Amino acid sequence: MVKKKKKYKLKWKNLIALLIFLVAFVFLIKSGVDVINYFIDASNTTSEIEEIENIVKIEEVSDNENTEIIEQPEEIDERNPYWDYIKMNLINVNFDELLSLNNETKGWIQVNGTNINYPFVQTDNNDYYLTHSFNKNYNQAGWVFMDYRNDTVNYDRNTILYAHGMNNQTMFGSLRNILSSSWYNNTDNHVIKLSTPTENTLWQVFSVYHIETTNDYIQTEFASDEEYQQFLDMLKARSAVEFDTTVNATDKILTLSTCYNKTDKVVMHAKLIKREARN
Repeated sequence: MVKKKKKYKLKWKNLIALLIFLVAFVFLIKSGVDVINYFIDASNTTSEIEEIENIVKIEEVSDNENTEIIEQPEEIDERNPYWDYIKMNLINVNFDELLSLNNETKGWIQVNGTNINYPFVQTDNNDYYLTHSFNKNYNQAGWVFMDYRNDTVNYDRNTILYAHGMNNQTMFGSLRNILSSSWYNNTDNHVIKLSTPTENTLWQVFSVYHIETTNDYIQTEFASDEEYQQFLDMLKARSAVEFDTTVNATDKILTLSTCYNKTDKVVMHAKLIKREARN
């Protein structure tokens, strides 16, 4: 007598469990791949930074006949560090090698009290350099870039630089330092230096904060002085700490923006206080 083979039916509960297992397995694999890719991109970024540092000459330059101290409409107390800031040397960068590597190079930024000391670029959109490095290779770490709406020769009222907040402290990863008391308590940190092929500039910080992601601080055009002043007042009032620095509608400002976490941004604002045309 031939025994009939038993047919096993896969119960729907077992099917759901199997599907959950498969989804979790795929997610685990993808997460692992993402982590590996992150470390590869971070490593490539570090290597690229080192290569740039080896070929670029950055020098400090003293004031000369081309130096302009931006006139301040209000009286500034003699104890204010502003008077020390305007005596600081500017940085001057040789862009020949950088432009040969990337013809979209627009300048160099240096932020005291952070690791930010990089060239910045600009293209015709704000997406490309989120996923491409300075050498234009695909890289999720991206690069430091200027808002495509900004004029790289004549600064707009609000000039904006972006970069990812990398966990290894590259790009704008160390910008979160500005929220620490140790950064704030050292007043020498409250300046940003820029160098471009046409001029070198110094900017005094007046606001730092982290905020839920919004676009209200990256406005570049204003219908009137009154609208611009309201914008500046909003930025200053938003600061996590108090800077003894006034801003008004005659000022040009620089904005740095990066990720604080998945929902928030870290933002820094500074006003132009000194500039020097390059020969």
